[in-house]
Amino acid sequence: MSDYPEDLPAPTDEHRFPCDQCGSDFRFDPAKNQLICDHCGNQGAMDPDGPWTGGSLRELDFKTALNNALPDTEIEETRVVTCPSCGASTEFDQTIHAAECPFCATPVVTDTGTHRQIKPKGLLPFGLTEEQARDAMTNWLGRLWFAPGGLQEYARKGRALSGIYVPYWTFDADTKSDYSGQRGTHYYETKTVTRNGKKQTVRVRKTRWRSVTGRVARFFDDVLVLASRSLPKKYTDGLEPWDLTELEPYQPEYLAGFRAEGYQVTLEDGFAEARNIMDRQIHRDVKFDIGGDAQRVRNVDTEIKDITFKHILLPVWMAAYKYRGKTYRFVVNGRTGRVQGERPWSAWKIAFAVLLGLLVAGGIGYVLAQQQ
Repeated sequence: MSDYPEDLPAPTDEHRFPCDQCGSDFRFDPAKNQLICDHCGNQGAMDPDGPWTGGSLRELDFKTALNNALPDTEIEETRVVTCPSCGASTEFDQTIHAAECPFCATPVVTDTGTHRQIKPKGLLPFGLTEEQARDAMTNWLGRLWFAPGGLQEYARKGRALSGIYVPYWTFDADTKSDYSGQRGTHYYETKTVTRNGKKQTVRVRKTRWRSVTGRVARFFDDVLVLASRSLPKKYTDGLEPWDLTELEPYQPEYLAGFRAEGYQVTLEDGFAEARNIMDRQIHRDVKFDIGGDAQRVRNVDTEIKDITFKHILLPVWMAAYKYRGKTYRFVVNGRTGRVQGERPWSAWKIAFAVLLGLLVAGGIGYVLAQQQ
């Protein structure tokens, strides 16, 4: 199902902000939290009349979006380039005509295709500079003893990291769940057993079960779902937690000097993933409500209403290196510096460790033999 109305007009956002002194493009500087011109050093202020209205960011109604009835102010059209290898779609910069995909290092030629989507409602601005992100990545590599030393040095001196805003959905929902199950209460019986020809008295635990029914309720706030398929989910999950209380209202100025990936997971599919997350939490709530020493959950019937959502962007520094014929990908949380990525292995380091282990084991065996 489409995430946007096909017949509504949408503006085109290129996210370019020319310097008012020299005409070069501003970029957003995480260290100074403002726009900077690298050409002349001029500093630009963020838009003081941005969409912030105080309080939390306004949610959008889920059913309205599924019915393609969102107002045109919530829809945007962006120009994107799609990687032929991994399928990542990132915003197109008309000043760049050829580049490497930031997700897999595949050479791509830019294309001026368009992508209509629900506008981001909020974002977490980058809090780390590229230098800080590179330090975090090389420190992480340095803690991996079996990583190739050359890769660590290559990463430290390699090309610039790419700052990417990765798309996510967040969902709110009010739930009430009726359940049936059983509460188990442990008790012990004493019995006599024979072990090694000797009789022993032991206590055996048993469980007495009683049928129960009940209701649990939970309001879910900002259930986070990745809206990208360009990176393994285990990497992006490993970057959590994200402090969503620090979300800023979306302003294109935050994207100056960075790229933004368009979402590949539809709103409907995103909610299906969110519902799985909710159901797992509801199952835990039910077991807690059943109580006792053990629980059996027979059936859970959940009523869910007041579903709302946001499309948000979260900051990731990304590196994709082709080193000795193999691609290594690393991602860094653009706020906390937490690192995830492929686990590189050095064959000679592993061989050395195995050889060292054999020598140590042989030495111990020799000493023990001499003592006999």
